[in-house]
This record gives sequence, C-alpha cells and structure tokens, in this order.
Amino acid sequence: MVNFRIIARAFSLLLIVEGLFMLLSAAVSFIYHEHTVSALCYSALVSIVTGVLVFTPLRDEERIFGNKEGYIIVTGIWLISSIFGTLPYIFSGSISNFGDAFFESVSGYTTTGATILTNIDSVSHGILFWRSLTQWLGGIGIIIISLSLFPVFKSVNIQIAAVEFSGQPTDKIHPRTIDAAKRLISIYFFLTLSEAVLLYFGGMPVFDAVCHSFSTLSTGGFTTHNNGMAAFSSPYVMIVITFFMFLAGTNMTLLYFGLKGNFKKVAGNNEFVFYTLICLFFVSFVALILYFKSGFTPGKALLDGAFHVISIITTTGFYTQDHNLWGSIILVIFFILMFTGGTAGSTSGGIKIVRLLLVTKNSRQELKRIIHPNAYIPVRLDKRVISQSTIYNLLVFITLYVFIMCLGTFIISFMGYDIITSFSTSASMLGNIGPGLGTFGPFTNYSALPIAGKWFLSVLMLLGRLELLTVMILFSKSFYSK
Repeated sequence: MVNFRIIARAFSLLLIVEGLFMLLSAAVSFIYHEHTVSALCYSALVSIVTGVLVFTPLRDEERIFGNKEGYIIVTGIWLISSIFGTLPYIFSGSISNFGDAFFESVSGYTTTGATILTNIDSVSHGILFWRSLTQWLGGIGIIIISLSLFPVFKSVNIQIAAVEFSGQPTDKIHPRTIDAAKRLISIYFFLTLSEAVLLYFGGMPVFDAVCHSFSTLSTGGFTTHNNGMAAFSSPYVMIVITFFMFLAGTNMTLLYFGLKGNFKKVAGNNEFVFYTLICLFFVSFVALILYFKSGFTPGKALLDGAFHVISIITTTGFYTQDHNLWGSIILVIFFILMFTGGTAGSTSGGIKIVRLLLVTKNSRQELKRIIHPNAYIPVRLDKRVISQSTIYNLLVFITLYVFIMCLGTFIISFMGYDIITSFSTSASMLGNIGPGLGTFGPFTNYSALPIAGKWFLSVLMLLGRLELLTVMILFSKSFYSK
C-alpha cells in the first residue's frame, strides 16, 4: 500500500524550497530595478503557501515498505517543480500561455536548454536568473537537495528509487546518504562558483557569468542572449566553458576523489577513461575536418571542434556557430554523439557512457561465448563482475530508448517537418540536449511548434531526464497491485 503522507511531505518541502529560490530571483530583479520583482514575489508566495498547506506531519512509527513511494516522488518532484516553475513566466508576462511556459520550465528542470523565447535579450534579469536557476536545480537533483536540507528523511525509512538504472556500481563517499548528498552539493557549489569567477575574469559581466555557470555545471545550455555563446565567443571564455562542460559530464563522485587528490581511483575508472577517449577522438576528428574541409586555422578548428563536440557529448547544447553549415560529415558525427551522454552520476542526459561501454564489452564477450559455449565468461567493469541481469536491463533500456526516439521521430514528422529535423529533435529532447539539426538547429527556437508539439516534446524531455523506466513503471498495472 502506498503511503501518500510521506509523498505529500516530500512535495510540500519541494514547493517551499522552490519558493525560496523564486525569492532569490526576485532579489536579482530588485537589484536591477525591474518590474518583475512583484511577479517573482507572487510566484514565491503561491509556491510557499501551497507547500505549507500540503505539509504533512509524520508519526515517529511511520515507515515505508517497498519502493513505490520512491518512484512516485522521483517523477512527481520533476513534474510538480516544472508546473510551479511556470509561475514566474506567466505572472511577469514573459510567456503568455501555460503551454509555452510549461515547455520552458520543463526544459530548465530537465537541463535540456530548448527554448520558445524569441527575444531573450528583452527578458528581465530576474526572469533570466530564474530560468538559469531551474537548470542548476535540476542538475543537482531536487531530491538530493531535499534530502540534504531537510532532516525529516533521516528518521524515515524511505527507499528512493534509483533514477539512473545505469548498472554502474558507485563508490560510496560516505555510508550515510545525507552526508554523501552534502558532499556532492558542496562540489557542485564549488565548481559553479569557480567557473563564474573565471568567466568574470575573462570579461563576462557578473550576471552573465553566474547564469552561464549555472547552465554549464547542469549541462543545461540556457543562455542570456539571443546569439547564445556567440555573444561571448572569446577563446578564453570558450576554453573555460569547454573545461567545465567536460567536468559536468563526469561522475560527481569521481570529481570528489579527484579534488581529494585520489587520482589513482579516477584513472582506474573504466567509464571515465572511455569517456575521455571518446571526447579526445571526436574533438580531433572534427578539428581535422574543419581544418581541411572548411579552411579553419589550426587553433580555431581545435577550439571550435572541442567546444561543440564536448557540448553535444555532455548534452549541454551550447553553440557559438551554426554547425548546420559545417557539412554533412560533421552533421552525421554530431547526430551520433547525441546518443552518448556523459558518465553515470553526472548531470548530463543521453544514454550515458557506461551503458555503451557495458554493451560493447558484452558484445565482445558474447562472441567468445559462442566459440566456447561451456565457458564462464563474465563482463567486468573496474575489476567487478557485472551480472547478466544487469546487462539484460541495460539492453531493455537501450531498446526502449531507440523505440521511443523512433516513435518521437514519426510524431514530429507528422507535424510537417523533414526527416533530419524530426530525427534529431526527437534525439535531442530525449537526450536533454536542446538544439537539434535542421529546422531546430543553433540560433533557432521551438516557438514555431504547434502547442501539441510542445506538450509532446515536454514529455520526451521528462522521459529522458528520468531515465524512461522511472516514469513508465507508473503506467504498469503491476505497480498498483499489492
């Protein structure tokens, strides 16, 4: 039986926290003397009051059995935060209708970075700050934030569902979940602040530096100007953002060990090594193509190649140029990279490197099993044996991922878009990347989509952020059986 009291308690705390961050955005708007102060304050008031009204006291003896509550909380937190995240847009008049506002809010919390705004430069600082902040909150995971800030869960036997389904055994930072969450959040804060400072020293205004730092560490991709990162495309800024995009695509636990100087553990992680090699290979490949085919100078070819390749692999979605003009070979490469994603335990979306690595290892071992049918030939990762049930789950996930992407392609093409636009948009939304290829490439937005299309892409973004199965299991008949 589902304990709705603990679910209501989680949602109430979520709304209170969301309201407090809206007040922070109102403070930014106040500093810039903008009329949106009141809209952000009203939004915060609605969120906090709603959170207080649904706040549910818990008895000491209450316990949760099973993980059904966890699945509902995981999915519900992203959905509810996205719904209430529309309030600043609507109250301020920045976005006129709920459908568009929901698309923008979902895009932020899922760290996708797709937008329907046609004139970002005209939007107030307070709203742009809130827009970037939704990505930053979505990146660290609102569940982790709630677990860290509110001690109520320390005394409750709540089994939060594993969102990743990655099959990657994660090294524990600390045996207690709360302490581990605090450490991860501290790293997230530190990296965000470090990038903002470096961008500021590179000539970027404080406001833009903070917002782009939010977008980078969350692998979100929202920017504060119509031209995206092209407005700040100095070599220094591009190098800084490329470096932090790479870090954002890395397992947060590994970053913790790296900051502590335990480089042996970092270098010994198979997934991180594979991730690094993929980045280096495709950066070099694209740079060579830009140099020989497009006439770029060696330095510019390497810089632009690295920036855009890392941006797509980590599902950040930043851009400084329209890569649709770089030729069909690079478009094919970028389309392939849309399926990678960063490492498990990072803020990036996509299939994730560890899944691709394990499936590759399993395919190689399967050939050996055919030759030696009686031999025990396990799949190993970081010297650990990966069970066949885990491999099976990964294959199920990838099969579902490809199926949903193909279904999304069919539905988008049914709206009148060409196959390249449809395929890349479906892959981009499901991988939480943002820009696609074709019609919805860089320097364009999704405002031209019909409202039904925006709702559909919002669903794809949520499915991608919550790793498919977390959402789909809620529609299973067996989920509700005793």
